[in-house]
Amino acid sequence: MTAVFLGIPTAATGVGHLRGDRSFPDAARDSLRDGQLRANLGHATATIRGKRAGVVGEVADWAELREAGRAIKAATMARLDEHLIVLEEQVTARGGTVHWARDADEANAIVTRLVQATGADEAVKVKSMATQEIGLNEALEAAGIAAHETDLAELIVQLGKDKPSHILVPAIHKNRAEIREIFLRTMPQFQGPGVDPGLTDDPRQLAMAARAHLRERFLRARVAISGANFAVAETGTLSVVESEGNGRMCLTLPQTLITVMGIEKVVPTWRDLEVFLQLLPRSSTGERMNPYTSLWAGVTPGDGPQEFHLVLLDNGRTAVLADEAGREALHCIRCSACLNVCPVYERAGGHAYGSVYPGPIGAVLSPQLTGSAGDKHDPNASLPYASSLCGACYDVCPVAIDIPSILVHLRAEHVEAQTRTTPEALAFRALSKAMSSPRLWRLAQRAAGLGRLLARGKPTLPAALPPPASKWTRTRDLPTPPRETFTQAWAREHGS
Repeated sequence: MTAVFLGIPTAATGVGHLRGDRSFPDAARDSLRDGQLRANLGHATATIRGKRAGVVGEVADWAELREAGRAIKAATMARLDEHLIVLEEQVTARGGTVHWARDADEANAIVTRLVQATGADEAVKVKSMATQEIGLNEALEAAGIAAHETDLAELIVQLGKDKPSHILVPAIHKNRAEIREIFLRTMPQFQGPGVDPGLTDDPRQLAMAARAHLRERFLRARVAISGANFAVAETGTLSVVESEGNGRMCLTLPQTLITVMGIEKVVPTWRDLEVFLQLLPRSSTGERMNPYTSLWAGVTPGDGPQEFHLVLLDNGRTAVLADEAGREALHCIRCSACLNVCPVYERAGGHAYGSVYPGPIGAVLSPQLTGSAGDKHDPNASLPYASSLCGACYDVCPVAIDIPSILVHLRAEHVEAQTRTTPEALAFRALSKAMSSPRLWRLAQRAAGLGRLLARGKPTLPAALPPPASKWTRTRDLPTPPRETFTQAWAREHGS
């Protein structure tokens, strides 16, 4: 008898870049030992935080604008199926073709087939989280098709055979000297005998080198591949916002344009798009408006690409939508503001998360897309614990995603899925019993006071307590118990 799966599928294992090969704690230990990495991240995130704070502070009704973004996203997700059908109808009516992809394998196969149909063996790409998520570059390479990243940071990552570590700035972990070395080693214009590179680590020189490297690729490319920041259902209009102009080149010069878009990126109307075009640039690049905002609908004879394909990607999103507590993660507009304020991300870096979506939003989105919350062997199962729950991510999110609450929800799922009693569960059972009995609680407080002997006058207990306490103290400071309890202090101060 053949088993039939009637549930909602999540992203498959072994395809794309939604999982690492190690848990977050294991990967983060290596990152924390890299002083240069931490310096690069600290400088970059502090700069972006400052720029964002300045331009957000200029908007008198920012709180109302943020609430409008949250409300639009919530209403859109409630009727997502209807909006997607309208989007398909409008794109088709304007000469485009819509393809539906259930997962990464289907999306990669569709795009590969479309590129091959043009006879091209290369394509230029606009920065796209969705194509990174599904591993499109690798799928195209396996089919003999070269995919050229044109975003400066994505280009750095690609030439350095690296992986993105940030949603907005994929090469945030690299400094200028490291970028110069990559360019000298990989760009054709700096190769060959007798070539005087004359390239310094000045940002302008590095940008000009990338421009020279990319220009010929723009001019000869017959196929371009993009993602989409938004899609307006009522008109079938796609939107890409960017800062360098490379996206504009990709979206206008080639004959064929293929856009891969997560189904959650749809907005119902033009008026809805207005809200997000105010929220996104301020929250991401710290700009009042993106230098390049490209909008297109279908094809226009004699102007721009003459063949347009839109690939609508699920890859676990429907499964996330089915979770009433976790679906809010789909509201994300990929601004990366939460990464730039997160103390865990700033110290561990994006690669420690294993997924193309790092930081706080990745800690809630990746486990849901992959259905990992209940699987203790899945590397993504540890991601909801990669947070101090300080709430800074919620405070800066332009669409008010309550990331801390989703983290707690996913942690609860992980705990409830355990089939064996863990040491942590035993510890909390004992604590619960002690806290439910005044006599036991007083005894526990007295016993805890003995910890002052181990501390020997220091504010924290030793970092190398014996197991199982060592699992806690190895990565956290355990404060030395106070000399008197709260009730003792109250009685002393108030005489009762």
